[in-house]
Amino acid sequence: MTAHDDEYGRHNLFSDSGYYNTTGSQDTTVVAGSEDDYEDTRPSNRWHGGLDFGLLIMRLALGGTLGAHGLAKVFGTFGGPGISEFAHQLAGEGFTSQLTLLSWLGGIAEIAGGGLLILGLFTPAAASVLLALTALAVYLKYDNGFFLDGNGFEYHLMLAAMAFGLLFTGPGRVSLDVNTRWRRNPVPLAFLGIALAAAAVVVVVVVFR
Repeated sequence: MTAHDDEYGRHNLFSDSGYYNTTGSQDTTVVAGSEDDYEDTRPSNRWHGGLDFGLLIMRLALGGTLGAHGLAKVFGTFGGPGISEFAHQLAGEGFTSQLTLLSWLGGIAEIAGGGLLILGLFTPAAASVLLALTALAVYLKYDNGFFLDGNGFEYHLMLAAMAFGLLFTGPGRVSLDVNTRWRRNPVPLAFLGIALAAAAVVVVVVVFR
C-alpha cells in the first residue's frame, strides 16, 4: 500500500492537490480557495467504519439464514424436515438420483458456508457455496414465477444477490479474513467463485436430476 493509498488500497485522489507533499506527509501550505472549498476537498476515511459494519450485517443475515436452513434440513432443528423429509422434497423438485447423498451435501454445504460467512473466514469460498445453493433454488423455482406467494423465486434471488455482492466486496474488517489478500483485493477470486458456483449448479442438475 503506497503513501497515497487508503486502508482499502484505493488511490488517494488528493495526492496531487497540494494537500500532501511527495513524501506522503501532510503539507502545511494552505490550499488556495475559500474555507468551504478547503473543507470539501479534505480526504476522509470516516465512512469505512460504516462500510465494515454494513458488510458484517450482510454476512450475519445471509450466513445465519442459510446456516439455519441447513440445520433444519440435516438435523430437523427449528421444526425442520430432517434428512428423510428433505430427500422427499428434492424428489418433488424433480431430482431422481442419490437423493439421500444430495440431501446431506446440500444441508452440510449450507451449514458450513453459513458458519464461515458469519465468521468472515474463507469468505470467497463460503460466498461461492451459498451462491451456488441459492442460484440452484432460483433455477428450480423459476417456472413458478417471481413472487414468493406463488412459490416463486424472489426470496432465493435476494439471497443469491447478497452472496454475489459479498464476493466482490469481501467480508470487511470485522472478520477473521481481515489480514488476508482476498479481503483487500476480492475481485479476482470473485470471478473464480462465480465460475465455480455456476459449474456446481450445472453438475447437480445434470447428475442428480
